[in-house]
Amino acid sequence: MEDEKKLYPFRICTILDEYGWGQDEFKLADLGYRDTLVRDGWLAGNSVSEVMDTYMDRVVGDNVFGSYGRQFPVQLKYIHVTGRMPLRVHPDDETASQRYDLLGREKLWYVAKAGRDARLMIGFSEDTDAEAVYSKCLDNSIGDILNTFTPKAGEYIRIEPGVPHAASGEMLIIEVSESSPLDFCMCGWGAEVSEEEFDPSLGLVDALDFINYRRYDGAVSEEKAGVVRKILSIPQFTVAKVYADDPLKISSEDFDSFTLYNCICGGAAIQMDILGQTAVFELNEGETMLVPAECPDFMLVPTQKGTRILEVTLPDCDEPDPYINPDVPASLPEEEDPIEKRFNFPS
Repeated sequence: MEDEKKLYPFRICTILDEYGWGQDEFKLADLGYRDTLVRDGWLAGNSVSEVMDTYMDRVVGDNVFGSYGRQFPVQLKYIHVTGRMPLRVHPDDETASQRYDLLGREKLWYVAKAGRDARLMIGFSEDTDAEAVYSKCLDNSIGDILNTFTPKAGEYIRIEPGVPHAASGEMLIIEVSESSPLDFCMCGWGAEVSEEEFDPSLGLVDALDFINYRRYDGAVSEEKAGVVRKILSIPQFTVAKVYADDPLKISSEDFDSFTLYNCICGGAAIQMDILGQTAVFELNEGETMLVPAECPDFMLVPTQKGTRILEVTLPDCDEPDPYINPDVPASLPEEEDPIEKRFNFPS
């Protein structure tokens, strides 16, 4: 790769893993054991980790690079559920850093499609304890004390660290999470659990001390009105849904982050000026595109009616992440809407 070349928006090749309950389709991953490749342009064939090793802050921005280093900070995958996925739980950043020297696994689940039999199991329906959970996971009756939701397409839920979760039935979930492999398997419902899906060392016993045993009070959320609909903004990442019915100008002024786009339906194109000429980068349904931080302002132009896109960015990281650099105290970003300042909305 030639360092003097200008970076550009590039699509990502997917990695598909098949299990008894369905499929994991990594749309972007920098996990070592799962590392997606650039699909097109002069970077084609390079993995995300290789791009990060070479171009570093040019890809993610100065602030993000100062916090996360060469680790691309988020991952995105499609979860195709056709059966009942194993019950899982993930740790927070502090636990993950202290035990495994990794990031935690804050997650967003966005329900793209849901059949009549689709169910989400999130958290406990009542306060419980480690002894009861351990026993019920062993005899596969843990479902008796889990909250069960009937989701609809377009709904979403933040899954915080320590909250057990699973899905069943016919469903397509888009998962945005921190870039981490730390999912712990609590229960496989009597079915064989693949070592490709879960590290054998990340099991129920290892998770008992960070599981949240309190009754779960969260709920599945519905979309709000607006051309750009904020879904979730936390220190680890920001997610919005873009209703791309008309062209939108995306501003990079005072915004120091990459932008990750996933086209839920329809199609769009990124248009930007590169070396005095307008370059066009197509994004089709189901595809994921990474727009590096060094790219200038650009237009997001729908090419089909009803185009809907998930946008993932990182909020300003003024200080290094304390779990990457333990000598730096933790701090939250200032209260500022990271979505509103990026879009020039039509009057």
